[in-house]
Amino acid sequence: MLRNALLQLSKSDGVRRTIEKAPVSSQVVHRFVPGDSTEDAVRATAELRATNRFATIDYLGEDTTDLTQAIRTRDHYLELLKALADADLSQHGMGEVSLKLSALGQYLPGDGDKIALEHAREICVAAQEAGTTVTLDMEDHTTTDATLEALRELRKDFPWVGAVIQSYLRRSVADCEDLAHEGSRVRLCKGAYKEPESVAFQSGGEVDQSYVRCLKVLMAGACYPMVASHDPRLIEIAGALAAHHEREATSFEYQMLYGIRPEEQKRIADRGDQMRVYIPYGEEWYGYLMRRMAERPANTMFFLRGLASKN
Repeated sequence: MLRNALLQLSKSDGVRRTIEKAPVSSQVVHRFVPGDSTEDAVRATAELRATNRFATIDYLGEDTTDLTQAIRTRDHYLELLKALADADLSQHGMGEVSLKLSALGQYLPGDGDKIALEHAREICVAAQEAGTTVTLDMEDHTTTDATLEALRELRKDFPWVGAVIQSYLRRSVADCEDLAHEGSRVRLCKGAYKEPESVAFQSGGEVDQSYVRCLKVLMAGACYPMVASHDPRLIEIAGALAAHHEREATSFEYQMLYGIRPEEQKRIADRGDQMRVYIPYGEEWYGYLMRRMAERPANTMFFLRGLASKN
């Protein structure tokens, strides 16, 4: 119930305005979103590198229906990739970028898919020049097929482009089987959108079971799994599966969100495993933040305590 309510609130302009005006909103939000600018994203990446963590960076925004905004999003990514390279933070994929096709113009009337793909291609060119990689984020289930088709097109020239699979979708095991081949980078997450029962598991237990089924496929395959979870049980299972398949530490990685379980992130990196942190930045933080709260009740309580504080 709480999850569904928060996902509905993620679309409410009124609630967004209330949160933006709350005295401590800024400092609370900055735990999860380091700032609005390219400089903020680069700074956060540098701080992670100081503790042997990698980064994947998302310029926030989605569901764009304005071509000018889609072009602006592309340009932000091009600027970000240059800044990462200049700061020596991009080589060997240390700092990569995550893209949402809907932010690059996928929903534009007429040629939206084509425009988004071209913008993604330009970002991939810049990433290649910077010595790093790109991952295509997944959004709600209505875009899954279009995103996988864009992935196939981009991989013709950039085989290192990463995919994302959401375990709460009923189709995800089959998608993992299709993607678990040599050279394929695949991020597995639970999923953060409100989806109908016909296409997605609704209970946490079912989502977790699907996550493990997907993990088994990926760890057994020749791909490069990216285990995106904060759940200690799933992290332990991922490690056990990696050991069972005699995977080297460099053949897969763990991923967590910026501001969530930072000490555990450091612990995983310190033990010699690869840890990548998902860094969101930009002004369009509201929808992202609400989905993060919907994913984990602990996030919700942290934020609400901050809003209630008088300090």
